[in-house]
Amino acid sequence: MAHFFVARPVRETRSVVYRLKNRSAQIAVALSVLLLQTSAGAVDFGPDGMFSLTGFAEVTATTEANVCMKCQVADPNTSKQVRVADAIIPGKPYGNVTATLWQIQPYLGAKYNLGGGYEVSALLSQRYRYSTVEGNSADTRYQGYVDIPDSWYEKNIAIKHDDYGSVRIGAMTSRSWSVADYPYGSNLGVSYEWGASGSGYGMLGNAIRIGSRQFDVADGDLFMELTYDQGNTNFTRLKPALYEAYAQFHKGDLVMDMVYQDATNGGAGAWGHAPFNAISPFAVDDGYTSTSGVQFASNHQTLALLMARYQYNSKVEISGGIRRNYWSGAPLVFNPATQWTTAFNVDYSNPLAASNPGVSAGSTDMLLGARYRSGPWTFLTGMVYLGAADTSNSSDRGQTNTALINTLGARYDVGKGLILEGTVGAVHYGKKGLSPMSMPDNASFGHADSRVSQDGNWLTVGFVYVF
Repeated sequence: MAHFFVARPVRETRSVVYRLKNRSAQIAVALSVLLLQTSAGAVDFGPDGMFSLTGFAEVTATTEANVCMKCQVADPNTSKQVRVADAIIPGKPYGNVTATLWQIQPYLGAKYNLGGGYEVSALLSQRYRYSTVEGNSADTRYQGYVDIPDSWYEKNIAIKHDDYGSVRIGAMTSRSWSVADYPYGSNLGVSYEWGASGSGYGMLGNAIRIGSRQFDVADGDLFMELTYDQGNTNFTRLKPALYEAYAQFHKGDLVMDMVYQDATNGGAGAWGHAPFNAISPFAVDDGYTSTSGVQFASNHQTLALLMARYQYNSKVEISGGIRRNYWSGAPLVFNPATQWTTAFNVDYSNPLAASNPGVSAGSTDMLLGARYRSGPWTFLTGMVYLGAADTSNSSDRGQTNTALINTLGARYDVGKGLILEGTVGAVHYGKKGLSPMSMPDNASFGHADSRVSQDGNWLTVGFVYVF
């Protein structure tokens, strides 16, 4: 059964320091002391300030209710898309757990004026994190400090001209994830729930991005951008390709962000933060054929996203968004040589099938929230609705379930880059069972497992330091 424990859409773990008895807390305290001894703001150095160092660090602690630790009958790492992962252990107790997290992401930038209005620049950034649940480091994503191994947040070079636009080549984040994550989701306490869900991909490793100059349109400013990522070029039969169109319109106190992403032959899943690479990380899977003649099949996912922010007055900001997800579905196929399984929205109704087929599906998700600023205080509230999916699949793979997530929080700006924050939140599923299709796991984002309870809630406290 080991082959069922590989191709899992990794869950986001929410979480700051709870006990100093575990390694995570000790590292978090040391990190916070080091950062708070420095002054906030970018550090410029080198000839004519050619290089700059910026970034952020976050330390949080979360208490969550109605969490069931290791309730799944199958190995905890088994993907939600595989049917053997559906069952939970009868009578397994569940209740409150405490999670801790620290993460830090530095950005090292460089720029050089070529003259004639041209500027060349480069950017390098990686995120490092460590999290535990009840002191158990086994919950740490990928068992290491690098957030997503083999994927850089930024590792690229660019050239730009104010009159002609820009070209950027290398590794970068997609707009479907990065803009949804910040400023929209993070400003409302739902960065994971909104940014890391859905049918998009968040990490691009082999991309080229072309950006326009600013255009004057309808008494506002319009910026447009097109990104292409060719993924793993060692795949020739199932050749990966991702296209993303992005536009931002800014007029007065209104900002609108529009994204359309079309991805072929990336890994099948519903983790909006996922790296775009190929059907699997192993090029040999491209030509694999099982003894029964089954091969890995093509996968197609698209996402259409519209978000807007409106500054109602100097204190109140309103945000909203709507997202349409589409998945082609991916059949259940396993290569014993690489121990890799691929599957999404699989129809398991025929027990005699050599490979159970994947079925197409679409869903709509929504975001709504507001912030109120008064002096150093910011009060926030957010809502994310993950909708039921339209699909012809006769097997229940979560398409009839929904999730409503609500948050209420406060942040205090201490100054010099330090922000203290606290957030309470709640999730309500439409029913017990597999989670909605646009959630990567049945207990994604550290919330209650939808197979165990319809409701869950949490309290998070911590700080963010921007340098």
